[in-house]
Amino acid sequence: MPLISVTNPDDNLLADYRNVPDPDLVERSGVFIAEGRLVVRRLLTGRRFETRSVMVTAPALEAIRDVLDERRDLPAYVVPQALMNEVTGFDIHRGCLAIGVRRPEEPWTAVTEGARRLVVLERVANADNVGSIFRHAAAFAADAVLLGPACSDPLYRKAIRTSMGAALSVPFARARPWPDVLDSLHALGFAVLAMTPHASEPCLRDVAGRLPLPRIAVLLGHEGDGLTPEALAHSTCRARIPMAAGVDSVNVATAAAIALYELTQGRER
Repeated sequence: MPLISVTNPDDNLLADYRNVPDPDLVERSGVFIAEGRLVVRRLLTGRRFETRSVMVTAPALEAIRDVLDERRDLPAYVVPQALMNEVTGFDIHRGCLAIGVRRPEEPWTAVTEGARRLVVLERVANADNVGSIFRHAAAFAADAVLLGPACSDPLYRKAIRTSMGAALSVPFARARPWPDVLDSLHALGFAVLAMTPHASEPCLRDVAGRLPLPRIAVLLGHEGDGLTPEALAHSTCRARIPMAAGVDSVNVATAAAIALYELTQGRER
């Protein structure tokens, strides 16, 4: 790896890192930011995304030197902590960032081909929730995540960090047109399981135990309002997670984890 010491915050070598606080600008530039030693390590060792460069402090360099040594084509900019904070506009506590290159947008049919278990999101806008859902999708062997309207970008820095790098490995695509995609999934043999807190719907465990189809798509909605009536109308079945009296719902990422766990019980992972 080319190790390049940078001491001038205006050095053009660091141009990609100046837009870190502006996720829209970063996305329009066709890149994303990986933050933290574990996440950068997973970006470097993964095969799904290309890495353009790494910016590290001296302590962070030693923490990931083993993987950087295998990437002799990759520039690594070594900077003081204060310079990193100045360039990015905020305190990078772990002293480690990388620039990843976004892949061309894929149709949802490409990432679901051969899949058996999907997560489908509608209007999940919070980046931490999206990141957590990707982490749970990886933990329970979901094959892909489909993002309906108004969902946060899985490659936003906070989402990647919260996912512990799972957003870099779990395939995803935008679900268009919406909600027609749900009908298309059903035509492809998926049971579209809509998660809802409504007390009138059957218990998740009961529904999971009797789903006859080997292909299942778990559908989850907005953090406050849940799924839209249109999405619910296009689902195959509905289920709720039983809760104590007086509690109406759990966090959407928690609901995703519980649903995926229940669906793995007694089924091939």
